[in-house]
Amino acid sequence: MLETLRKRLQAHRPQQLNADLPRAAVLLAIVERREPTLVLTRRAGHLAQHGGQVAFPGGKVEPEDADLWATALREAHEEIALPPAHVAYLGRLSDVTSRHGIGVTPFVGLIPPGLPLVPDHNELDTIFEVPLAWFLEDRRSHTDVIRHGEHTYYVPSYAYANHVIWGLSAMMLVELLAVGFARPISLDRAPLGSPLRHLPAPPPPRP
Repeated sequence: MLETLRKRLQAHRPQQLNADLPRAAVLLAIVERREPTLVLTRRAGHLAQHGGQVAFPGGKVEPEDADLWATALREAHEEIALPPAHVAYLGRLSDVTSRHGIGVTPFVGLIPPGLPLVPDHNELDTIFEVPLAWFLEDRRSHTDVIRHGEHTYYVPSYAYANHVIWGLSAMMLVELLAVGFARPISLDRAPLGSPLRHLPAPPPPRP
């Protein structure tokens, strides 16, 4: 499963932003368990932006970062105490733009089980893991339908153990599932059998 994921991500040609935007990077860390899991966090409730929302570890580029991968590793170390030396690079997903005008690059990495991950409570309330198999079964609670210009986006929303995974993080998950695991999932079409919820706000535009 994970070796196939590595090969597919290495062969993937993700879309990259050409716009001159502030940049950030996030890490989709997969734990190499017998049943692999994906590491997620919940932002601290006191934060002015994205407070209480589920996200992947990550943040803005700093001058000392050699590249975007270094940004993702540094931020994961700062936010969840994940040692960079324990992260094996698997691949890169397409850039997305946040609602605050920041270009975000998602990276996928593999980490061993048993690492003592600890949330930085200045930024996070908690760290949790979700089995990849749970996402592969597409257990979305509903689909957010968002019209942006002439395009309609169908963004899954997942409810897992009192956490809601939606928005930008869910958009990244769609590409991980479609590219890395060849799942029949897309932001461009409505899934069969899923309740639809129409949202007024535009989605983060894709490049």
